[in-house]
Amino acid sequence: MPKFFYVAQDSAGKKSSGSIEGSTQEEATKRLADEGLTVGSLIPVHSEDTKKTEDDSSIKIKPTKMHGGIKSEDLVLFCRQLATLLGAGITILRSLQIVEPQISSKILSEAIKVLKKDMEAGLSFHKAMAKHPKVFSDLWVNLVESGEASGNLAAVLGRLASFLERGEQFKSKIISALTYPIILLTAGIGALLFMMLKILPTFMGIFQGFGMELPALTMMLMNISDFLRTKFLFIILGGGGAIYGFKAYVKTPMGRRNFEKLQFSLPVVGEFFRAVTMERFTSNMATLLESGVPILYALEISEHSVGNVILGDIIRTIKDDVREGKGIAKSMTKSGFFDGMTVQMIGVGEEIGELPAMFKKINSFYEDYSATFLERVVAMFEPLIMVFLGGVIGTMVIGMFLPIFQLSNMGG
Repeated sequence: MPKFFYVAQDSAGKKSSGSIEGSTQEEATKRLADEGLTVGSLIPVHSEDTKKTEDDSSIKIKPTKMHGGIKSEDLVLFCRQLATLLGAGITILRSLQIVEPQISSKILSEAIKVLKKDMEAGLSFHKAMAKHPKVFSDLWVNLVESGEASGNLAAVLGRLASFLERGEQFKSKIISALTYPIILLTAGIGALLFMMLKILPTFMGIFQGFGMELPALTMMLMNISDFLRTKFLFIILGGGGAIYGFKAYVKTPMGRRNFEKLQFSLPVVGEFFRAVTMERFTSNMATLLESGVPILYALEISEHSVGNVILGDIIRTIKDDVREGKGIAKSMTKSGFFDGMTVQMIGVGEEIGELPAMFKKINSFYEDYSATFLERVVAMFEPLIMVFLGGVIGTMVIGMFLPIFQLSNMGG
């Protein structure tokens, strides 16, 4: 029967952990409830290989289906499970042993194995993580270092897990809002190409057999169809080359900076890109400051993890001003990048000593603003896409039927 590692507490609030059998999570939860325990977390650990936990209870590890890369959800699951186990009083090494078989990413699984070896050799957790920069970012390393220094690693990892989960939820909102219009546009373009490459040439062959003079609209459509059919390979290669060249240019420092300037200056959607950038910055700062990372270190980490060159330069200037004893709000005002609401809230946070809370409130605002803005823009563009596609397809249909009308008039 499957087994689960549980973290629970009794009516007096005392935490306990261990393993329990159950055919489903619901059954395992009910069995714990019958024992007077309220379940905080259940981690499935069942099937062939066997390992021991702190209380020497046998836990069987289920072989997990592995994938080659490393996804955001892999890191979220790892962080959340690790925080749960540490919060239950399990040592870091034992926690890694329990979590590692549950990981489905080969890269992350191998990194955890090396982490265990390095820590057994005497390295601290954050120093062992720092040896894997492609897996664990500076944000991870510095937060873990802060948690180890304060003796509150479980709480810090819990905040990091929440930060990662919020990021995934925010990304899901954006993807969800864009999915339908992308499907609509792709289907429409596919239908247009099918008509241009298959349907229209068939009609053209019929019309040319009559030796009649075709209307201007029909001739224009026929020329476009011929161009697409004869130059299709060159169009594909040219488009692919243009995309590759654009990506290569954006990877250069100047190209990245110019692309970001273009994003921020675009009408309507420019504010959306600015809001998304601010959401990431404020989320980073709130998580770092809440976890006890000093303001200068928090700014330095955010500078490299915000994912925007322009804002990164601004954060570097703010960091230099703070090092000289100047206030964050004053430096933000000088940059001209931040809106008045953000500057005022940060200023209030500095005055009352509540910067982490203020960054968190600003982050919630930008998260809601970005999601709402995207929903409204998509709702506005969906009918425009349908009208555009309908107009193009309608024009093509008219162009195909005009010669038929001419033939019928000639016959009359």
